[in-house]
Amino acid sequence: MRRSGIASSVTRFAPILLAGTVLLGSGVAAAEPARGPDVASWQHPNGASIDWFSVRGAGQDFAMVKATEGLNYVNPFFVPDCIAMRVAHLARGAYHYADPSQSPEAQAAFYATVVLGINGPGDLPPVLDLEHSGGLAPAQLIDWTHRYLNAVQALTGRQPIIYTYPHFWRTAMADTHEFSHYPLWIADYNGGAAPGPLPGGWDTWTFWQYTDSGRLPGIPAAVDLNVYSGAQGDFTRYSNGPV
Repeated sequence: MRRSGIASSVTRFAPILLAGTVLLGSGVAAAEPARGPDVASWQHPNGASIDWFSVRGAGQDFAMVKATEGLNYVNPFFVPDCIAMRVAHLARGAYHYADPSQSPEAQAAFYATVVLGINGPGDLPPVLDLEHSGGLAPAQLIDWTHRYLNAVQALTGRQPIIYTYPHFWRTAMADTHEFSHYPLWIADYNGGAAPGPLPGGWDTWTFWQYTDSGRLPGIPAAVDLNVYSGAQGDFTRYSNGPV
């Protein structure tokens, strides 16, 4: 999701994808992990559409789609992508890009309203994309995050997933351990077979974004690629049952 210029070639991760294995936090290998891209308007250059049937045919099991940002942005491709993903039998996730300079409760309500239909069979829990501080000090940002997560869980009935990257968490969030009971989606482009040491007291990760420069059939731009660790159990159950 970040556009910081940190990029890794997807070919560096070919052994993971070809072998169909990934190391869990415990170091135990699980066969054939679920995997999928995450997309936003960046993946629709000049309004181009995504062929989700081709994405599914390339062995992808799910996709995460940007839904909202702050209090006034809705991804214009969110609804068509979600409809097409459902038809293509991909599990769906929807994320909110946080603006901590604005009310967490209002952002949670905005997000929950936009993604109202993405909480049924084949749908993953809500995701908070937390990667900038909005000018808040760590203690303020920690409070903001608690309030947002509590509000979204009350509105959706599901425990949210936190997306972040190690340096941000260790600095902007003072490496707090207060959120280690939430599922973690970690962005770490380290070129290895698993994320590096996890921040924030997490002892396992749920999703790993291992590159921001992947290529997939059907997506007309570079795209983030992710893998599911199995930390939350069977993927079909975690995504609310079959698509």
